[in-house]
Parts: sequence; C-alpha cells; structure tokens
Amino acid sequence: NIEKLLNQIEQNNTALKGYQFFIESQQLENKSTNNLPDPQLSGYYLPFGNNTTNTYTEFEIAQSFEFPTVYAARGRWNDLKSEQLQTAYSKKRQEVLLNAKEFLIELTFLQKQKAIETERRTQSKQVFDQIQELFNKEQVGILDLNKAKIAWIQEQFVVERIDSDIQIMMSKLNTLNGDKPLNGLSTETISSTEVGSIENLWKEKLSKDPSLQELNVNENTSLQKVKLEKNKILPNVTLGYNYQGVNGNNYSGFYGGISIPLWSSKNKVKAAQANYEYQQSNTKVITTSLYLQFQETFSRYQLMRSKFNEYQITMGNLESEGLLFKAYMLGEYSFMDYYVELQFYRNASDKMLQMEKELQLLQAQLLKHQL
Repeated sequence: NIEKLLNQIEQNNTALKGYQFFIESQQLENKSTNNLPDPQLSGYYLPFGNNTTNTYTEFEIAQSFEFPTVYAARGRWNDLKSEQLQTAYSKKRQEVLLNAKEFLIELTFLQKQKAIETERRTQSKQVFDQIQELFNKEQVGILDLNKAKIAWIQEQFVVERIDSDIQIMMSKLNTLNGDKPLNGLSTETISSTEVGSIENLWKEKLSKDPSLQELNVNENTSLQKVKLEKNKILPNVTLGYNYQGVNGNNYSGFYGGISIPLWSSKNKVKAAQANYEYQQSNTKVITTSLYLQFQETFSRYQLMRSKFNEYQITMGNLESEGLLFKAYMLGEYSFMDYYVELQFYRNASDKMLQMEKELQLLQAQLLKHQL
C-alpha cells in the first residue's frame, strides 16, 4: 500500500515534474557545447585603384574544428554531467518521497490515536452520565460531578484536535501529490519491516543511495575533465576552399591551417587535476560522515526496537483500560481512584504508540535508499 501511495506522489509531484524539464534543458545545453564552430565565408572584390588589369576577386569558405579526440572526450564529459543531473534528480525524488512517507506515518498514527481517543471519549461520557445519575440521587458530591465533566470535555477536545491534525496532514500530502487527493489511504498504511544487519544495510546503501552515488559520479566527471583539458592542448584545424580571379585568370584550391593553443590552455589541466583531487578527498570525507550518521540512526533504531518489544510484551495482554472501566462500572473503584489509575494506563498506552511511531520514522530513515 505504501508503495502505491508513493508512486502516486512521484507521478504527480510538481517539483519533480519541473526538475525533469530542467534536466532536459541542461542536457541539451551540454550537447550544444560539443558542436562544430560555424563555417566562415569571406570574399574580396577590388575594382578601384590605378591598374591596367581587370578587377581582383577572391572568396574563401572555411570550416575550423578542434582536434577530433577533443569531441570524443567532451562527449564523454557531457554524458557524465547528464549522470550528475540524474543523480541530483534521484536525490530530490528521495527527499520528496521520504517526506511523503514520514507524513504517511504521522497520518497513520494520528488515525490510530483518533480511534483510541474516540473510545476513551465514549467511556468518559458513560462515566459522566453515571456520575450525573448518582449526583441526582445525592450519592456523590458536586466535586466528583465537575471532575467527570471536565474529563469528558478534555477527551472531546483531544478528538477534535486530532481531527484538525489529520486534516493538516492530509493537506500536506495533497500538496506533495500535486494538489490532488491521495487515493488509497488507510490506517494500515505502515507495516513493520526488519532492516537486517548493519553491514548488509550499509552495503546496500553504498550501491543504491543517491547521495553516495553522487560522490562517485562527481569524481568520475572531474577525472574526465582532466582528460578533456589534456586533449584540448592539441592543435585546432581549419580546412576550406579558396578562389582568386585577376586579369582574366583564376586560381582555386584547398585551404588549410592550424592554430596552436599555447596560451588558451595554460593552467587548465592543473586546475582540472586539482579539482579531481578535491573530489576524491571530498568523497572520503562525506562518505565517512554519512556512515557515522547511519551508525547513529541504526543504534537508535535498535534501542527503540528493543524497548518497544519489551513494552509491547508487557502491555499486550493486559487490556488494562477495559478491565479498569468494568471494575469502575461494577462499583469496585471510586471515581477518583478510577481516574488516577486510568491516567497511568493511558499514559503507558500513549507512550507505546509514540514509541511505535518513532520506530517507524527511524526505519524510514534507514531504508530511504529503497525509495
């Protein structure tokens, strides 16, 4: 279910659609840098001057180009820049989908919490009605009645607040979905998944995570830039056709020349080499930093999972609120005793629900490379 919902968002998200157009424009612009220069046509017609011969006429058409290996090197460099753009898109896509998944987790637990609080509101109303009846019979005082009414009002407010939070979360999801309603939402959107060992998970992230892939692509692109600059040291070539006509005679033939890039390529190879060394160093630094963050998240996940399992085992079979409510209705507890005990169990139940949500959010962080 979560995959279907995220697929909807990926297809409809406005930011991702816009970024695809940006990628297309950049790719076309990169390709244009590898075009041949425009051909040149020049001519001379010299009818004036002191001469006894016919007028002099000359024209020339020429095409200049860089050494052929430069175009191959630049083409490969453009391919790698396209990979950079695709990796940047993958990062942005991952950002959007992770954000959406976190919203879905929040929404799922708001819906679960609403179901719990709605039941609590019903119980609070039943308790208030019973206290009201006892008050009418003068069996309890006004203080107990007021406390029961306040407890009921508080539960009503909690449900209304959750309803408001659900609407806000739905609005956020609709915005991510291109301002369209998201179909297929349910309280069972999120399911628990084992994340595996830290070693296997990190290996998987190294091969799939866009943030780590981007480092490798940047490194390869900077290396190709070095190769391109080395190729640009080779001479540029010009080929063409020349015609000259004078005194009734004409001459025509081929034209050729080279331009040696003595000054235009100065220090460019060194600059490209320095950038490549920087990218290598940057890859190591960022990979180490990402691994430390990953370790920290994994440790928090393991601790939270362990504590949640203990909590779940302890709380799972108690049905404490239900049993306490039955005991109160049978008269085994006074209202104050019931209310104090009830708050303890409700706080414990809310804590377990909060732990489950945090566990799901940590899991989403650990598995974001799978989005």
